[in-house]
Amino acid sequence: MSSNSSESRPLQRRLDALSPEVLRSLRRGIEKESLRTGRDGRLALTPHPAALGSALTHPHITTDFSESQIELITGVHVDADGCLAELTELHQFVYRHLDDEILWSASMPCGLPADDEIPLARYGSSNLGRAKTVYRQGLSHRYGRRMQTISGIHYNFSLPDDGWRALQHADGSREDERAYRDASYFSLIRNFRRHSWLLLYLFGASPAVCGSFLDGHPHALHSLGAGTLYLPYATSLRMGPLGYQSDAQASLAVSFNCFDSYAASLSKALSEPYPAYERIGVHDGNGLYRQLATTLLQIENEFYGTIRPKRSIRPGERPLRALAERGVEYVEVRCLDIDPFYAVGIGTQTMRFLDAFLLHCLLAHSPPDTPQEIAALSHNQHRVAQYGRDPALLLRDGAHERSLRDWGGELLDACAPIAAALDTAADADLAESRTESDGRGGGASKPAGTRLHRDALDAARAALEEPACTPSARSLHELRTRYGDSFRAFALAHSLANRDELMARALDADAQARQEQSAEQSLEEQRRIEAAEAMPFEVYRRRYLAGELGTGDMR
Repeated sequence: MSSNSSESRPLQRRLDALSPEVLRSLRRGIEKESLRTGRDGRLALTPHPAALGSALTHPHITTDFSESQIELITGVHVDADGCLAELTELHQFVYRHLDDEILWSASMPCGLPADDEIPLARYGSSNLGRAKTVYRQGLSHRYGRRMQTISGIHYNFSLPDDGWRALQHADGSREDERAYRDASYFSLIRNFRRHSWLLLYLFGASPAVCGSFLDGHPHALHSLGAGTLYLPYATSLRMGPLGYQSDAQASLAVSFNCFDSYAASLSKALSEPYPAYERIGVHDGNGLYRQLATTLLQIENEFYGTIRPKRSIRPGERPLRALAERGVEYVEVRCLDIDPFYAVGIGTQTMRFLDAFLLHCLLAHSPPDTPQEIAALSHNQHRVAQYGRDPALLLRDGAHERSLRDWGGELLDACAPIAAALDTAADADLAESRTESDGRGGGASKPAGTRLHRDALDAARAALEEPACTPSARSLHELRTRYGDSFRAFALAHSLANRDELMARALDADAQARQEQSAEQSLEEQRRIEAAEAMPFEVYRRRYLAGELGTGDMR
């Protein structure tokens, strides 16, 4: 949609309804996965460090698929700087307990051992802990362990309650407040899925991969020296056919037109046995668990997608039930690569662009999706992931094809008034704080105009005009010119440099104490859960899958 089209007028009207206070109160949080490796660039096979607390119960430091895959989770923040500060503090604390290991600063994995040597995450002896490990065992049988070692960054985003009320009033909606909010989040999701290829182009940072990831499997990548495979115009191999893909899930055309259509698609995949997974079985011949269930999806989070509607889970709830009972709380963006050029994998400029982009997805017209459009979205995602920097690349837009550059430029134009409004809101906040600090109620000087969000858009325009500015192009150029065509050498060098940068920053005593207390509390909580365990695991598994009780989020 062009920014000067007739459809831009309702967008501007809806944007005008959001006060500076609302725009300053957007909520975001980050989840960041990283593999632990040795200084040789090979996967660490050691247990999750005990000093980091319990991976089962720690709210901010846990593991993902593998015992060697740390996941760091920030709280909810109303500004990008605060969010980045917490993510940095978590990295600093983790590094002080990694001994000689490092965090891999790339989404595509390091040097990997044989598939069955990649350790599954372990969460203790409780039913909850066992269920989380069995779920991962199921993933390993279904997709292989290598695919699951791919890491990334998830960006969580939501509006404050005042923002939803303002939009509902501007739209003249008489819907129930929760129904309006849910419908609006699904509208955002539909637009995000239409346009998320732009994020792959701008922020994709995985144009190459270590040969050990493929382990002799057929592929269409080109070969470089030192065991490196790549595609010359790739942006994010992580989000292409080599990444989170599944032939089984390819048949799952999930519609996001409303919660009911979304829930119906997932419910079917959660309840109907899938022949290939029935052959795997729930148990092996010795009674050991191989997976949680034989359905297409074991749990809701097995569904791979670029974005998810989310709701905080209570003990005993399935994610779909939580959404059905209390509605959508936030969206989780799942298509961001780790950027090796940032010490913690992401910077505030990227976050500010995401805020403007997600607001555009929310405020712009969002027609219902169709099976034909869903197929085109998958096509565009894979094309940009593999060939996004090719100047001749065309993408599907309905019945037509368009160049990535032209379409991307229109999207950036449409985001421009949103970025300007976010900057104006930040200016107003700064003016108020200066007035308050002045103490005389009006003697403060007017701050210079903030351009942080507009600068983020300008950087995106520059990358659109010159592909060499993108993280994927920079990564490929550097690994070819400085690291002997070796992805592993490139990623290892950045991992070590990022570690040194984080270790050089002081971690103040209060932060250290706070993190140590969180770690100890998580260990105590795991001990409490394990001591109270009484139900046989098989009973627990069946009742959870039946929705009678739950394990919480077993992601």
